Amino acid sequence: RNILVLVSEKYTFAGLSISATSVMALACLLLMQFQIKRHKREKDEYFRQNGGLKLYDEMRSKQVDTIRILTEKEIKRATDNYNEGRVIGCGGHGMVYRGTLDDQKEVAIKKSKAINADWREEFVNEIIILSQINHRNIVRLLGCCLDVDVPMLVYEFVSHGTLSQFLHGADRRLPIPLAIRLQIATQSAEALAYLHSSTSRTILHGDVKSANILLDDKLNAKVADFGASALKSMDESEFIMFV
Repeated sequence: RNILVLVSEKYTFAGLSISATSVMALACLLLMQFQIKRHKREKDEYFRQNGGLKLYDEMRSKQVDTIRILTEKEIKRATDNYNEGRVIGCGGHGMVYRGTLDDQKEVAIKKSKAINADWREEFVNEIIILSQINHRNIVRLLGCCLDVDVPMLVYEFVSHGTLSQFLHGADRRLPIPLAIRLQIATQSAEALAYLHSSTSRTILHGDVKSANILLDDKLNAKVADFGASALKSMDESEFIMFV
């Protein structure tokens, strides 16, 4: 009889342990589901705040057909979760990473530190215009990521670094031939003239310097970092006031 009581108590204790484990596992599962839903709601809210729905509407209406909307998950995958080894530029406004998208396309991903609340409202309008810029000497905007607090921009990757590095790099020993200097200067000027005069809205660069001119493997100039916030109307008085 004593043995039967002990066995009974043993199985009762085991049953209670299994029940407690099941309850804890269920609680953990419910907590994870809650966190996943909250995370998704947060992502959806960021996407809405950053104008994602409007951008989708523009894409459906065929006004925008060159821009790609990437998720933060895709951006993290492209940059190895923002690996420091992929940083190709760093400044007061944020970081630029070299990324590889799922289709093996090399890109430059600009991750800003902060965004002005007023600029956020105009962000998608400016992205739409910037996505339509097509000039051989301007770095192309390929996509954006909107489901994050601070939107990220995805540009084509230009392989040969900046003009500043080309002029002042540690390996610079021989003078740069005049023909190459003229080529870079002319191409840069053509790109700026296009931005300032040939688009539907004037795009003022505002920060022209050798660090913002990139070079490809054939030393062709690519003007970069003119920024989505530099869009201005063609009104002359506004133009003069901005300058």
